[in-house]
Amino acid sequence: MCGIIGYIGTKKASPILLKGLKNLEYRGYDSAGMAVLGEELRCKKGAGKIEEIKERINFLSLEGNAGIAHTRWATHGKVEDENAHPHLDCTGRIAIVHNGIIENYKDLKRRLSDSGHEFRSETDSEVIAHLIEEGISRGLSFEQAFKAAISELEGSYAILAIKEGEERILAARKGSPLVVGISEHGTFLSSDLPSFLEWTTKVVYLREYDVVVADKERFRIYNLNEGEGEVYRPIDTADWSDEQIKKGGFDHYMLKEIVEQSETVQGAITQDREEVYKLVEEIKSGFGVFFTGCGSSYHACLAGSYLFSKVAKTHVNVVLASEFENYEHFLTEDTLVFAVSQSGETADVLEAVKAAKSRGSKVVSIVNRVGSSLVRESDCSFLMNAGPEICVLSTKTYTSQVALMTLLAYALADRYDEGISRLKALYMDIYNITSRVMREHICSLAKILANKEHIYLIGRGLQYATALEAALKIKEVSYIHAEAFAGGELKHGPLAMIEQNTPVIVFAARENMNKILSNTNEAKARGAFIVGVSSENADIFDFWIKVPECGDLNPVIQIIPMQILAYQLAVLRGLDPDKPRNLAKSVTVL
Repeated sequence: MCGIIGYIGTKKASPILLKGLKNLEYRGYDSAGMAVLGEELRCKKGAGKIEEIKERINFLSLEGNAGIAHTRWATHGKVEDENAHPHLDCTGRIAIVHNGIIENYKDLKRRLSDSGHEFRSETDSEVIAHLIEEGISRGLSFEQAFKAAISELEGSYAILAIKEGEERILAARKGSPLVVGISEHGTFLSSDLPSFLEWTTKVVYLREYDVVVADKERFRIYNLNEGEGEVYRPIDTADWSDEQIKKGGFDHYMLKEIVEQSETVQGAITQDREEVYKLVEEIKSGFGVFFTGCGSSYHACLAGSYLFSKVAKTHVNVVLASEFENYEHFLTEDTLVFAVSQSGETADVLEAVKAAKSRGSKVVSIVNRVGSSLVRESDCSFLMNAGPEICVLSTKTYTSQVALMTLLAYALADRYDEGISRLKALYMDIYNITSRVMREHICSLAKILANKEHIYLIGRGLQYATALEAALKIKEVSYIHAEAFAGGELKHGPLAMIEQNTPVIVFAARENMNKILSNTNEAKARGAFIVGVSSENADIFDFWIKVPECGDLNPVIQIIPMQILAYQLAVLRGLDPDKPRNLAKSVTVL
């Protein structure tokens, strides 16, 4: 999740922008930069940490009272100086910073290149500066060219733009956060409140398609969908502490990242369609497909195998990365190996990739970090686009992995548009599942389970993969023993563990409701306390968590209440959910 900040006012901009960037460091980043309007527009940027970059290029030498700055988390292009923001147009007189993903950037870049524009970076963002330049070359004003440029963008964005000779900052948002800060000495524009809280607590929250024109005296807001005139947005007062706002008002990053999933699932499916279909052709023409990962990523692989079977009628092999070397004898030069990892630095996954490459197999990675070792070792990569996940536990990156695998399965079945449409429709479902009302409902269950020693979870098909991931979340963060089984396996041994009031969490979908309830009856007959996670209630449930029925997309929807439950259990047991004992975010040892 990148961070952006702009300032225009009576004070020197560069020290304010630099402090704003420091205040945004908690979001995670791999490069940073700023551009300031003085007698001319000047830009400084680079890869690395802010303090390292500052030592190399001295941000504070930039003179002027207006500027924009950015911390970048790479989604398009390598982690290197050229790909850092801000980005300039061909003339070097227009600078932009951008959060989000421009879905149609390749088409725009191709058109602009054919018109003579020269690009310096590999990013999607740079097209914005060149689009503005193109508009101005047609006789439009800076403001008109800016609006014309953003009207061509497909995807999500929060954009700040400045132009030499124009003492103003232009801004726009769609699908990415952007707020205005109002102080006695100037105006701030930022992706996040902490960047400017030490100067002001007066904020304006922008709405979708809002466009801001800010100069030293005032700012104006327009909306692309609300006519030509200015629009009114109320001024609010931020009453949170700096630390609270960094966590989005939540007590812990884990809960913040759970709630972010309505956005991050959408980011995961923002992929290059052309690249997806290239991979589809390779799957069809290849000989054997393997999915490999560790922990939550392994569970995402398992869900992916069911999805490839159900949706695309395609068989895939799922292997734990730590066990992958024992299967390398099946690999050929025509085999595709999908390596899945949040960090891209997981040692077991990298060893699996090494084994695959030794056999000449092609490696496709699903990963959240552009510059990671896994990306460098892969033949091609698909990014989760989830932004930094600060909590040790995987929550939003797990659902991003499952969403991306769902999209691949639909593409393989030549139903790409349907897959995109259905995944986009999850936005409000996830929003509702992560609402305060639902969290309070799940907290009431957590109070019942907080002192239990054992929790068992069952599901069938896609719900079995969800049960495994839910058990992992519970044990990772609450330290309660949790174990998952395929529903049909309950009678083959695990029933011996069931006694009076033993909690059994049951994941049910419309397609397997009768079978899983039959398995549930076996546990209920032994006195189990039954928790149902389903779209329909059943008499056998002692506690019911209602989720929408989403068919093939149930793995995304049904795991989220369990993430919340795991979080609530940890809090009730006096544990820190962000830093569970003995665990690390990136497991770099074999």
